[in-house]
Amino acid sequence: MNLAQSGLGTAVAVGLLSALAALLVPHRVRTAVVGTGTAVCGAAGVASGIGAIGGQTFSLTMPALLPLSGITVALDPLGGVFLAVTGAVVVAAGVYGIGYARHGLDGRLVQAVLPLFVVAMLLVPVVASVGTFLVCWELMALWSLLLVLAEHKRRPEVAVAGRWYAVMTHLGLVAILIGLLVLVGNADGDSFAQLREAARHLPPGVADLVFVVTLVGFASKAGILPLHAWLPRAHPEAPSHVSALMSAAMVNMGVYGIARVGFDLLGGGSRWWWLLVLVLGAASAVYAILQAAMSTDLKRLLGYSTTENMGLVLVGVGAAGMFAAAGNTVLAGLSLAAALLHVINHAAFKTLLFLSAGSVLHGTGSRDLDELGGLRRSMPLTTAAFGLGALAASALPPGTAFVSEWLLLQALIHGLPTAGVTTAIVMPVAVAAVALTAGLAVASFVKAFGVGFLARPRGAGAEQAKESPVSMLIGMGMAGAASIVLALAPTSVLPGVGSVAARTVSAPDPAVADAVTVRLSGVAGSLSPVMLAIALLVTIMLLFGALRLVASRRARRTARLWDCGAGPLSARMEYTATSFAEPLQRVFDDVLEPETDVDVTHTRESSYLVAAVEYRRRVPDRIERRLYQPVLTLVSGWGQVGRRLATGSVHRYLGYGFYTLIAVLVVLTVIR
Repeated sequence: MNLAQSGLGTAVAVGLLSALAALLVPHRVRTAVVGTGTAVCGAAGVASGIGAIGGQTFSLTMPALLPLSGITVALDPLGGVFLAVTGAVVVAAGVYGIGYARHGLDGRLVQAVLPLFVVAMLLVPVVASVGTFLVCWELMALWSLLLVLAEHKRRPEVAVAGRWYAVMTHLGLVAILIGLLVLVGNADGDSFAQLREAARHLPPGVADLVFVVTLVGFASKAGILPLHAWLPRAHPEAPSHVSALMSAAMVNMGVYGIARVGFDLLGGGSRWWWLLVLVLGAASAVYAILQAAMSTDLKRLLGYSTTENMGLVLVGVGAAGMFAAAGNTVLAGLSLAAALLHVINHAAFKTLLFLSAGSVLHGTGSRDLDELGGLRRSMPLTTAAFGLGALAASALPPGTAFVSEWLLLQALIHGLPTAGVTTAIVMPVAVAAVALTAGLAVASFVKAFGVGFLARPRGAGAEQAKESPVSMLIGMGMAGAASIVLALAPTSVLPGVGSVAARTVSAPDPAVADAVTVRLSGVAGSLSPVMLAIALLVTIMLLFGALRLVASRRARRTARLWDCGAGPLSARMEYTATSFAEPLQRVFDDVLEPETDVDVTHTRESSYLVAAVEYRRRVPDRIERRLYQPVLTLVSGWGQVGRRLATGSVHRYLGYGFYTLIAVLVVLTVIR
């Protein structure tokens, strides 16, 4: 029994035992037992995934355990990457949840569902048959839905978010089910090995149908436009450690599904498949980061940031597919390696950001940036953690996302000279989208960190904030340490990720990495994150030293700062998150279509004298308004019609049945 097999077995066993323990152990130790068990489950998943990335594989078939298809499990390097990433997120979230769940989330049901959700997620990239995959996928969706609804009695918004999530995730499941069943219908069985063999003889139209339909389902899980509507609703309303699991681990399964079906089961496919993936990814990245820049809800901002980063990942996946279809295996391997590395990086910093946001919510009772501020004094460790996460997510050196986005840009830029009109048009647009996304991400996180943590407190919750318990700080510390390692030493994971990418698209290893430097293979380019960080640090120290030296030569005088005669600054005079984003909103008015409303209240004595002016601005999701609102209106109207038909009269119901039977008989008579 190798590490991959033993690690996975341990993860499943510990997860199931943790769920059982949640139902049996006393209340006072329940969160500690479940949190510890969940973390151990995640650690075993990491070990199994690392073993698979290193080349260890195993397969297991249990035909009698599941009706019709049985259970088939097989772990390969591609699944190992997603297994290891999921396990790492689970470790930090499990430790964090020990302290976080003690405040209203320590019930038996919620605590039992958490490890079951983790086990389902760990099994998704491991299963190797359609029946087993669909069962694990549905279990992952159902357990996560229960966790999203954990606080439905406290806030009515939770129930609304739960309905959106339930509908969207099950529509995605239907799409995946249809696509995979079409593929199974052309094979001798539902195992992945049989599907690979059948895909070689599929008519092009059938293969196109399978890919497009499954892409719809997997893109929904990844939060890609226009199927993203559930994500900025469900992730903010879920408990924060569950938000981290969903946003840093579960959404990755959508990317895994696209790569598994497109590259593995269907063997690469047509070039236009991946052009579609790239375009959807680029559009999602730009649109979502614009929404994040406008958001004043801290967790909603992070939810849109997840859609943005999944869009960047799909840009890499789509570019890899396009290069592979064109025969450029060097750039195909580099693009896919960049996408997989960004999956890992995003998991690290998004876990840190959601856990930090949960700490803010725990300490202040609010997640509205316009009501926060002043947290650097009352919550210094949480402030440092969120600041680190904001830097990591901003794609600035030496941030965590910088290396993976640099790799992605290298692949796209080197793809510009390749033959083909489509590539010549798409690649520059993709480069521009990635660059614009990086700039808007900086603005979004400067707003969140500056207004929410460094400004003066604006609400009672921010003024009375207290630091989080030790277990929550340890969970944030784990995610922060992972972010630092990935930022300064990406060479620790890049060789393994590059090897997996190369095997997936049949390419040479895309990069050669030593202790400090990443050198691209087949194209010109190298980067040393450690040396870059040292250079930045030295530059900052020299500038600071020069300023101190100049200042020390002048006599010091203590004087009050000039305030234009208005007196000391107050919190009302500072930028809010809304006002900070207003210039960006003006630039992108045509895309965002904001709604503004000004109410002017006049005095009773004269209509020329103004008593108060109230300004309101709202930036609705334009896609929701144009796409989903008409559908919801139609469904609501159909429901009203159905309510009129259901009068409660038994005679009318019998009449409905009689006339329906007559209509069916008439149709059958005409047809025959």
